[in-house]
Order: sequence, then structure tokens, then C-alpha cells
Amino acid sequence: MKIAVIGTGHVGLVAAACFAENGNDVVCVESDLASLRLLRRGKIPIFEPGLAELVARNRAERRLAFTSQVASAVRASTVVFIAVGTPQGEDGSADVEHVLEAGREVARAMNGYKVIVEKSTVPVGTAERLREIVRRETTHPFSVVSNPEFLKQGAAVEDFLKPDRVVVGAEDPRATQLMVDLYSPFTRTGAPILVMDCASAEMSKFAASAMLASRISLMNEVSRLCELAGADVEQVRRAVGSDRRIGPACLFPGAGFGGSGFAKDVKAAVRFAAGKGCRFETLEAAERVNERQKTRLVDKMTAHFGSLEGRTIAVWGLAFKPRTDDLREAPAVAIVERLLGSGAVVRAYDPQAVKAAAGMFGKRVALVTRSYDALVGADALALVTEWNEFREPDFAKMRQLMRAPVVFDGRNIYNRERMKADGFTYYAIGR
Repeated sequence: MKIAVIGTGHVGLVAAACFAENGNDVVCVESDLASLRLLRRGKIPIFEPGLAELVARNRAERRLAFTSQVASAVRASTVVFIAVGTPQGEDGSADVEHVLEAGREVARAMNGYKVIVEKSTVPVGTAERLREIVRRETTHPFSVVSNPEFLKQGAAVEDFLKPDRVVVGAEDPRATQLMVDLYSPFTRTGAPILVMDCASAEMSKFAASAMLASRISLMNEVSRLCELAGADVEQVRRAVGSDRRIGPACLFPGAGFGGSGFAKDVKAAVRFAAGKGCRFETLEAAERVNERQKTRLVDKMTAHFGSLEGRTIAVWGLAFKPRTDDLREAPAVAIVERLLGSGAVVRAYDPQAVKAAAGMFGKRVALVTRSYDALVGADALALVTEWNEFREPDFAKMRQLMRAPVVFDGRNIYNRERMKADGFTYYAIGR
């Protein structure tokens, strides 16, 4: 199948590479010339495990190409995916102007029937707006489809190649069949392709994010009660997760959730509901809990030290989750900012996000390129992102490097008894 993908962020580039991997001819449109030059040299402007290899292989096989020209890409394709950014407004709502403008450009370039696929995360009703805009700009036949993404950063390639489900909002048989044909190779093991109307498909994305946010925030609330009651949240989590009505996924308490998609989806869903005159109170509460949770580690530090003025705090992990370099809405950002505001000196390390952190914090934070370098002379370590390399560190070396052996574990990855036996003062979440 001939496919165009407008936008080469996490969603667009992953989709394009995976479609090409299945034998389709895919052309990506990227307006940022610096990113386009990187892509044409076989480099990718984002970090996502496995993606660079996928892009390189399919470029070499000439199934994947990159251009800045929307018109040529559209004319050469049957299916056009719009995967441009929907930046968050000051009130939390999603700005869909880039999506609608892409729709206008597609319409003006059309040379026959096209399926225009809304892949960006958008408020409910955007497909209808997109349909009206395209209708005003062309006389060619077309269909608008909503195809929300459910990718996890750090596992996006695997999620796309082996999806739990594919959601297709399509309202005419021709477009439906094309989308089913396109996705069938990804669902051979039995994952469903769920066909529905566009509004329901758009709502499915918001509802999934709302459910995940509520689960995570609920367990973070439970973790606070565990501390007050002398219970262990890890044992509670296992008991709750064993209930088949609930399951174990997303029941890990921690320093809060973040990310360019998930956290933004939560805010957008709350604002969308407000715009309809309806309060999404459960999600509002989840959002409040999450924002409070992001600085729980700093509360624990303040309780331990009394004052953080002049204290040197090492931070392991800056990205919002492992296997990505994304700092957007990352709990570590809120933690670092509050530490700096409390007069602490921050030394930080992340396997992938140091470059992005340098652009965000500048010289306010000492960023190091080796994990143990962050510990030199530190009064405490705050572990914020659970990268694998932090799971089994050299504890004896840590004690030797730190001024004081105090660890604040924001992801509950260490064994309490072992930490105590190794001479550490250890704080966790809900334990």
C-alpha cells in the first residue's frame, strides 16, 4: 500500500517505520529542515529503542523515504496519516490547529480518492472538523478516519508491531476495508481491530488515559495511607493486582506519571469535559494527586534533614520513564525545581536525557555523564526514574562516594532489608 505520514515525532516516525517493515511504501513529511537532514542521513531526532534500526533497514530497502513536500507525498499515496503535534494550551486543552492545517494541505494536493487518517491525539469532534475543512478545499472523493495511538514511549515499536488492539473510527466501507487490510498483518495473533464511529474512536483514547491515570493516582494515594498505617504498599499492590477484575498493570506507586502524551491527554480530557459543561471529577482528582505526588520525595527529604539549604542531592533518572529521553511533565523536573527552590545543590544523571536536561536547567544543575559521578559528596540520593542500570548498583561504592548514605527511592526498586544491612538510611513510597 502507498502511505504518506505527515509528522515524524514519536507517533509518526514509529508508524511509518512499522508500516514500511510490513512491506508498504511509505513517505514521511517533515517540515523541520534540521530533522529532515538527520532522517535523510539515517539518523533519528528522537530516542526510541529499536526505531533507528527499523528506519535504517527500510530506508536501505527503499520502502521508507523522507521529504518536506506535502503535495508530492499526498499525490503518491492512497492513505495519508496526520501525526503532527497537538501542543498543550495554557488551560491544558489540546491545540489542533496543526492537524487542521495539515488537512488543508492534504486537500489542496489531492489527485484522487484518499483516506485521511487522524493519528494525532485530539479532542472528540476533531474528525468532523477535519472532514469539513477538507470538503471545502477539494472536489475529489475522500474519507476521514480516526485511528488513535496507544503507544508507550520506550516500547513504542513493540506496541505498534504487536498491539493489544487497533481502534479504527471509519464511517464508510471503502475506508474501513483499507484500514483493516493495512492493520491485519499486525493482528495475526488475535488482537482485535475495533471498528466504530470517529467520535467513539477519539473518546477511546481519552478514556484509556483517564483509566490509567486514575489507577496510578489511586495507588499513590494508597501508598500514603500505608505509610500512616504502618502497612507495606508492595504487599497491598500484590493483593489488589491478584484480583482478576483489576489486574497488576499500572498499580506501582512512585513519584507520579508524566510524558508528552499521557499527562497531556489527562489535562486535555479534563478541559474537554469542562468545555462541554461537564466536570470530569475523578480525573481532576487524579491530576491533583499526580501533581502532589511528584514532590513527595522532597517532602521526605525535608522531614529527614529539616532544611535542604546547602545540601547536595544526587538525582538518578530525569526522563519521565525509562527507555526515553523525554522530559515533558517528568516528575524529576518538578523534584529538581523544588530542590533548587529549597536551596539545595543538585547533581543529576540520566542515561539518555542529559542533553535535554542541559537545555532545560542550564547551569543551575550539575549534569554528569556517569551515574556514580552524581554521588560524589552527596548528602542523599533521589532515585526518580527506574532505568535498569540503577537496579543493581555497587552499594559499597555508593557509600564510599556519598557524604551520607541516605537514599530516597521514588520507584521502590531496592530491598529495604538489604539497604539497612548495607548501612543506608532508606526511604521509599508507601513502605
